[in-house]
Amino acid sequence: MADMQSLLRLCCLLLLLSGCTSLPDYPPTPAGFYRVQPGDTLYRIALNHHQSISNLVGWNKLQDPASISAGQLLRISALSSAPKTPPASTGKTPPAVARPANSAISLQWPVRGAVIGKFNGSSNKGIDIAGKEGDPVRAAASGTVAYAGKGIRAYGNLLIIKHGNDYLTAYAHNQTLLVKEGQSVKAGEQIATLGHSGSSRDMLHFELRRQGQALDPLSALPSQ
Repeated sequence: MADMQSLLRLCCLLLLLSGCTSLPDYPPTPAGFYRVQPGDTLYRIALNHHQSISNLVGWNKLQDPASISAGQLLRISALSSAPKTPPASTGKTPPAVARPANSAISLQWPVRGAVIGKFNGSSNKGIDIAGKEGDPVRAAASGTVAYAGKGIRAYGNLLIIKHGNDYLTAYAHNQTLLVKEGQSVKAGEQIATLGHSGSSRDMLHFELRRQGQALDPLSALPSQ
């Protein structure tokens, strides 16, 4: 249960507040349900309705807790107090929230090594950088540690650093984590040692996200 809660909390961290937009007119939201608003996260919805994230994931059969979208109808109470299936929405499809295609943040390399896996936005939402076990992993920019743990098995020992209100960087497959959640770090400060936790070889999986959207880290990193 603790691992599940860590996973759900981690997934919610990867969904930052979206830009504001208005929703089209929808039928009244039935009792026991909530219509997702722009900028909502599953964590915030659960908190506001005194529910656990795991309940919302289970009741709504969410495959990815970070993928909720504005206009979506979510069950927020148990089956006994709400209809078994939510009524279909008859309003127009909510407009997509415009997101920037490129990064406006400047990063430094978290480790020095060959890029052995490139960003494609689907199967790889970051880049993979080769290295050897024990190499220092450094913060790509100054910020605050938002997550430190191993809640997602495929990511191994994972760090997520928040940079202001819009950006996150993620550092996966570490051997050892050297910082804790809530700790402030400076660009270039060592935050972990490179390893292969959750991976078949020594490497760092590095991601950059803006407002929840995965961006190619190479767009913000200097040439090696």
